[in-house]
Amino acid sequence: MSRLLSMIFRFAEFVCGAVVLGITANFLYQHHKYGVNPLGRSIYVEVIAVISTLMALLWLLPFTSAIMHYPFDLLMSAAWFAAFAVLVNWLHKMDCGGAFQWSGLEHSGVCNQWKADEAFAFLAAIFWLASALLGMYVYHKVNKRHATTTTTADVEGGRRRRRFI
Repeated sequence: MSRLLSMIFRFAEFVCGAVVLGITANFLYQHHKYGVNPLGRSIYVEVIAVISTLMALLWLLPFTSAIMHYPFDLLMSAAWFAAFAVLVNWLHKMDCGGAFQWSGLEHSGVCNQWKADEAFAFLAAIFWLASALLGMYVYHKVNKRHATTTTTADVEGGRRRRRFI
């Protein structure tokens, strides 16, 4: 069950990263061509999206070791939450309404793109955090099981055998 959940989370991380990658690449293009949109924020979000997409794709392969990367998952979750904050901060300067205010959006406006970028960055952060929590659970479950089997294997006839390592 944990491998299936891990694959679902990794696929969701890949999709969210790819969507943010595409939208932010469009922002970078607009900045290059027209001089609009913030460059530093877009580059940060783009770098996080590239790393996230590549790692999610690599770890989408169903190996137990792919679940055990929870420190990196926590780091990526924090990076995505920072990207979300960066996008929300700029969104307030654009006069597009609040971060979670979705009413009154046009069909193809710039605010729509920023809000979609923001939403998928938030979702990516949540999926990376869920992957980290799953990884912690599996890691500690495996270590607990290993400690239990080692303890029972060390006991012979009611006496504990000494181990010299």
